[in-house]
Amino acid sequence: MTAAQPPGLRLPPYDRELSPHTGYTRAHWEAAADGMLRAAWRWATPRGALLDLPGRASVSGVRSDGLEGYARTFLAAGFRVAGASGADPGGLLERYAAGLAAGTRSPGREDAESWPLILDHPGRGQPMVESASVALGLRLTRPWLWDRLDEGVRERAEAWLRGALRHTPAPNNWYLFPLTVAGFLESVGRGDTETAAAIERGLTLLEGWWRGEGWYADGDGRAFDHYNGWALHLYPVLHAQLAGDAALLARYGPRLREHLTSFGLMFGADGAPLYFGRSLTYRFAAGAAVALGALTGHTPLAPGVSRRLLSGALRYFLDRDALDGRGLLTLGWHGPHDASLQEYSGPASPYWASKGFAALLVPPDDPLWTAPEEPAPSEGPDRALAVAGPGLLLQSTGADGLVRLHNHGSDHVRPGQGEAHEDEDPLYARFAYSTRTGPTARDNVPDNHLALQLRARPGEWSVRRRIEPLGAASAPDGAWGWAASRHRPVFPPGGPPAPSLWVESVTVVRGRWEVRVHRVVGAPEGTRVRLTGWATDPDTATGSTGLIGSTGLEPLYGLAAAEAMRAPHGTAFTRWVRVPVLEGEVRGPGAGAVCAALAWLGEAGEAGPRGGAEAARPVVRVADGSLDISWAGGGVRLAFDPLTVGRVGPG
Repeated sequence: MTAAQPPGLRLPPYDRELSPHTGYTRAHWEAAADGMLRAAWRWATPRGALLDLPGRASVSGVRSDGLEGYARTFLAAGFRVAGASGADPGGLLERYAAGLAAGTRSPGREDAESWPLILDHPGRGQPMVESASVALGLRLTRPWLWDRLDEGVRERAEAWLRGALRHTPAPNNWYLFPLTVAGFLESVGRGDTETAAAIERGLTLLEGWWRGEGWYADGDGRAFDHYNGWALHLYPVLHAQLAGDAALLARYGPRLREHLTSFGLMFGADGAPLYFGRSLTYRFAAGAAVALGALTGHTPLAPGVSRRLLSGALRYFLDRDALDGRGLLTLGWHGPHDASLQEYSGPASPYWASKGFAALLVPPDDPLWTAPEEPAPSEGPDRALAVAGPGLLLQSTGADGLVRLHNHGSDHVRPGQGEAHEDEDPLYARFAYSTRTGPTARDNVPDNHLALQLRARPGEWSVRRRIEPLGAASAPDGAWGWAASRHRPVFPPGGPPAPSLWVESVTVVRGRWEVRVHRVVGAPEGTRVRLTGWATDPDTATGSTGLIGSTGLEPLYGLAAAEAMRAPHGTAFTRWVRVPVLEGEVRGPGAGAVCAALAWLGEAGEAGPRGGAEAARPVVRVADGSLDISWAGGGVRLAFDPLTVGRVGPG
């Protein structure tokens, strides 16, 4: 059987014997890299220093965007050529060498080829991001590119790269870009106190961002997202691997292994990564950490499972219009999708997906490529997995291969930043995300959300900004799990504030069921409560843009069903959606301020980590200031002041 041919690619036939789940082999990866690079280079400037891909400009401007096109495609070329031990059938390195010479001849000039200078963030700092891809591309291809350059070009390239060491990064993963530049310079004998300081600074900051269980915060706040895999693990581990630094690899390798223990569950059976967090247009870069684990051996995943995840993610996007008719990666998720973007996204930004091609560094005779594919973790028994460090709860169901993430800890609010209603971020603020549904747009009704409306401020609903995690745990066998948090509801400016107003929230999952409990503390009498569920297209039962199975939201305590609301701007998965809604009113303190609902997403089927019939719907009882959630053979009890979650019974 011949593989479907996305625009611009020449994929070989599927191999269903070696890869029964995806049909993809290493040859598919090589063909995908070759085709994407071939298409992108059609937009190069005459000497190849800039790739001016078509599309909306980023906030950094078109020259920076052109550098981005060069740098991010060079990263893919670096993985492609280094993984082939220097074989370069497309003549890629000659082009990148010429572009390097042209771009560094007069940096900062407004001519046809010159690269922008690397300056401070914010403002003109974007070239610092691209310097890391340039440096890594040069490091990967050193014997075939750098070592063959004229000394004058090498000196100019070094001078441009050192701008990353001398200017201020953004206060997050950006500090790993100077580290990557410095690592390259040291690898080619150009290290000094400046490069050593950049490496030490980056690694020291990384230690402060470590939160355990395989997860880093992206900076000093509580932003946990895909940047863990494609930046915070990738750069230091790859630096250690390429440098042959056993001590560094002994520090960061086990952290990568621990990360993959939970991250491996974040891909659906259809190959989709979780739609959660910023920069989602990087798409199959989500597999970078999986590839890095296979390369270094620091992974809990069997080789066939790793390839299942990697190839599943690559094929997922290639099958769903990630490439346009010209063979270019689009700004979006499937096809173009503005809500998946940030202001720093430009036409070449999607090519950070190149990080997924790190898989090609693993030799062709490695079990990653030769072992038969095995099912992904989401294709096994139903499972709940809590990751207390970042405050996340994962829930997967084998009947439909769906993965949901319940967010009780990641908010992307910087330390010292105020909580403004207009800054509400749908990519972090919602209580739940999945591999088949996306959050609704900021100007539509929010899905998977709890909002309050004060009687003194009719028509104004609160949003969730800063999140304080209160704990998370799961059963050793994955049968059930819970996570909890609290937040201060944030209202539009202008009205009277509500002092000491808090919401405590708990999600308890088992099988496909989710019990969502919220306790409103300090609300004035008559405060309205609105709870929403999963946003899906009710007119689409199956297919790449729809949901197989069903979704629902039922009141259990303190709420009543209300009319579903339209979100006409849709999500990354479908053009428009309906959002189920429950509403209620806070009547006073204590148990009267508690509300609970049962939510579900996906197909009924086997629920047992131990198999058998679908798990019975949980039963919820509220009495004496506590809430019991029970199922056959067991359950949990929630108590408040302080919030505690305890196991009841054996199951």
